[in-house]
Amino acid sequence: MPQSDPSLCDELVFSQVFRDYAETLHNYLYYKTGDTDLAGDLTQEAFIRMWNHCRDVGYETVRGYVFRTANNLLLNHYEHQKVRLKFNHYQQAQNPQEGQDPEYLLEESELRQTLEAAISALPEKQRVAFLLSRMDRKTYHEIADMLGISRQAVEKRIYNALNTLRNISPKIR
Repeated sequence: MPQSDPSLCDELVFSQVFRDYAETLHNYLYYKTGDTDLAGDLTQEAFIRMWNHCRDVGYETVRGYVFRTANNLLLNHYEHQKVRLKFNHYQQAQNPQEGQDPEYLLEESELRQTLEAAISALPEKQRVAFLLSRMDRKTYHEIADMLGISRQAVEKRIYNALNTLRNISPKIR
C-alpha cells in the first residue's frame, strides 16, 4: 500500500513545515524589503494563509506555496503603499498648508506681508511695470506696447523696482 503525503492540516506536520521554512522565508522577505518587522508580518501572514488552505496545498508544494504567497503579499503591500502615497499627494494638493511646520507658515505669511508692503511702496510707474512683468508674465516688449513707452524704459523701471525692493527688505532676496 503506497504511503500518502502527510496532511498540512495536522498540527505537528504544519509546525514542522513552519520550523523548516519560516526563517528562510523571513530572510528572503527581509532582503527584499530591508524591513525586519514587515518581513516578520508577511511571513506570519503567509503561514496563516497556508494553514487556512491546508486542504488545498499538497505537501510536496509547501515551499513554493508559502514563498509565492509571501511574495504576493509583498506585492499587495507595495500596491497599497502606492495608493496611500497617491492619496497623500491628493490631500496635499487640496490643502497644501496642512501638515506644514507652523513656524514656516508664520514666516511665509510675514514674508508675503513684507513683500506686498514693499511693492505697494514703489512709485506707480515702477510698480505697474514690475507687476506686469512678474505677475502677468508679460514680456518687456508687450509692456512697452501697453504703456506706450520704449522697451529700454520698461527695463529701467523694472531694474529700479528690483533695486528698491532689495533695499527695503533684505529678506526678500
